[in-house]
Amino acid sequence: MPKINDRLSALNITLPQLTPPVANYVPFTISGNTLYISGQLPMAAGQLSKGLLGKDTSVEQGAAAARICAINIIAQASAALGGDLDRITRCLRLGGFVASTPEFFDHPKVINGASDLIVEVFGDAGKHARAAVGVSALPLGASVEVDAIFEIS
Repeated sequence: MPKINDRLSALNITLPQLTPPVANYVPFTISGNTLYISGQLPMAAGQLSKGLLGKDTSVEQGAAAARICAINIIAQASAALGGDLDRITRCLRLGGFVASTPEFFDHPKVINGASDLIVEVFGDAGKHARAAVGVSALPLGASVEVDAIFEIS
């Protein structure tokens, strides 16, 4: 299996520079062999993907935003592990939050944007447990937020 940084390159993914937390929390913690990544918003190139699914944001736009969240998760994991993403032995869980109207029910399709990327990057080790939850609003008006738990060596 190719090393994770090689796989990112093959997928034309460049990890973004990290932005500091917007409140009183840290972007990641490590306890034993478990890495916890705080919720990541769909921020790319200084632009935040905003909107409500079921109102002004399509499922496809939401899935693209969730993919950006997954890229930001990988960037935080890289920072936590001193750039050595090969220390990740498994993605244990993703938690996905989708800002949506009460009539919107395709939350899993939106969070697939993050899940699909994690599996593309980490292969079988990227297969994970997951939650996909609809909420009325997210920080800064974001359309999606995703957090992660990884097993590390």
